[in-house]
Amino acid sequence: MEPDIVLAQTGAIPPITPSMGVVFGIVLLALALFITELLPIDVTAILIMVLLMFLSPWTNVSISEGLSGFSNTATVAVLAMLILSTGISKTGLVQIIGRKMAAFAGNNRTKQLIATIGVTGPVSGFINNTPVVAILVPVISDLAHEGNTSPSKLLIPLSFASMFGGMLTLIGTSTNLLASSVSDRLIGQPFSMFTFTGLGIIVLLTGGLYLLTVGHRLIPTRVPAREDYIEEYDLQGYVFEVVVREESAIVGKTVESAIDESQFDADIVQLIRDGEQYFEGIASKLIRPDDILTVRTDRATLEELRKQEGFELIGTRPSDSELEPEDGATQTLVEIVIQSGSSLLGETISSSSFRERYDASVLAFRSGGKTIRSRLNDVELQVGDTLLVQAPSDSIDRLSRNPEFIVAHESRSPDYRTEKIPWALGIITGVVGLVGMPWGMLAAVTGVEMFADLEFNIVQTALAGVVLMVIADVIKPGEIYEGVDWSVIFLLAGVIPLGVALEQTGAANLLGSLVAATAGFLPLIGVLWVFYIATGLITSIISNNASVVLMIPVAIEAARDIGGNPFAFVLAVTFAASTAFITPVGYQTNLFVYGPGGYKFTDFARVGAPLQLLLSVVTVLGIALFWGVSVPA
Repeated sequence: MEPDIVLAQTGAIPPITPSMGVVFGIVLLALALFITELLPIDVTAILIMVLLMFLSPWTNVSISEGLSGFSNTATVAVLAMLILSTGISKTGLVQIIGRKMAAFAGNNRTKQLIATIGVTGPVSGFINNTPVVAILVPVISDLAHEGNTSPSKLLIPLSFASMFGGMLTLIGTSTNLLASSVSDRLIGQPFSMFTFTGLGIIVLLTGGLYLLTVGHRLIPTRVPAREDYIEEYDLQGYVFEVVVREESAIVGKTVESAIDESQFDADIVQLIRDGEQYFEGIASKLIRPDDILTVRTDRATLEELRKQEGFELIGTRPSDSELEPEDGATQTLVEIVIQSGSSLLGETISSSSFRERYDASVLAFRSGGKTIRSRLNDVELQVGDTLLVQAPSDSIDRLSRNPEFIVAHESRSPDYRTEKIPWALGIITGVVGLVGMPWGMLAAVTGVEMFADLEFNIVQTALAGVVLMVIADVIKPGEIYEGVDWSVIFLLAGVIPLGVALEQTGAANLLGSLVAATAGFLPLIGVLWVFYIATGLITSIISNNASVVLMIPVAIEAARDIGGNPFAFVLAVTFAASTAFITPVGYQTNLFVYGPGGYKFTDFARVGAPLQLLLSVVTVLGIALFWGVSVPA
């Protein structure tokens, strides 16, 4: 008889059942789809939920359990916190802090790093860290350019600092809220508002010190400090000015129909006639002799166009400064970053009718660490792609207000509701304070027994905060829906039932028993470290929320098998899932800085791998110190 069969019969390792096999199959399918992104992440999550319900005889997940993710406290709390974060952003508070940060930092790179980490970390503890990064990307980019520093040197620290800060409180990141819900369901021990704040401060200080001393030396300069997008994207050979000759074949045609885009990879982005520039709404303009056209194409295609269409080359576009006419009625080059949930995801520039929808032309973009200057219409857009867009001022204003994009340069200042800052701060303070208040201690100190009966959950206070923000006019009712990243909500709703299936079929128990076998040659704290490293690696290729759902049940079962403290193992998984540094796809904030920083995929591992290893040791030792790794006596 094989050794593993003996162990299964003696109870050390439970036998594999058909139900476990089905659930493992769904897990493997989910992992494959998360990694390959054949489907959007939120659609994958819904597919998981549907499969779990359809295969209920094997997964043990009823319809009500399959839909339980939508009513889960973590899902509702994340929804409310995203709305509250939107309310804060509408006041301009973070931008005001950013301007003060720029004034403090000046041209000193060390001060710039201190300001970036010192602002982003603490703020991310009380406002969901994903929108914090979205708000600060243009602020930090401006800080870098004004201080003659490459944005590359500051944007990875911005993302990493937001992850450090997200571990200061329960509401810092959606992962914390989800982990708290799973911990409550499995071991009856949720997180309070400040359960791990002490350890979070240690992580923030350790990570910040690393970035200030070692990390910034490892970050390459991918984007030049001097801001000239034409040079930065190396577009000198891709943007040309041509004059239309009198005998040209395109005379009398509209701008839209002048170039056959199915034959030529080229488009007209600007027209100059009699010294006056036309950009907005030029698609229907008829081309005349002596018109000057700005054309995006490559040199080979331009030569073909000159022969067939009768263009005369004037020259290349030497710098984007020429896009600023003296009268100020201007078209401008800006970078925009595509956020998750954008309607452009999976579309191309052509299929999305980008120019018509946003009255803007895409000259180039960064995707997957590559700069794409030709065949733009052939590439599907993904989260984090950064588009170099030429557009008139009012179009840029509209783009900056569109929640689907981050305009990665504060060329415009939206009308913030600065007069509502006291209201917004008061509401956030109330949301946090009511949950974090030690009511029992207050009752003992004041002698007011009523306080002893008070207990507030983050869902209660966050939803109340949303209502108060609307009443106080901090956020408009219509903006509530714009501020929610629905892909995150559907992701949570879809993966939560997967955790239920892992538990109810015994699959988590089986995996936990297998991992627990490492206790034969590792001490308890070593097994805890293994879970931290494993979770960090898994999170680097799939969603952090999905990794928490998969790993926490396994970690709890392993802890029970080896006499470990289940809560300590929950914390190790939670911290590891919320601090995924080694790939740009491991955490959404990394995607937000990927394009604007001009990074390559390997840059994150170069900077993040030593940091991940350092924090694995610091975090595991901190957990052992504060909570202990063995079951409390």
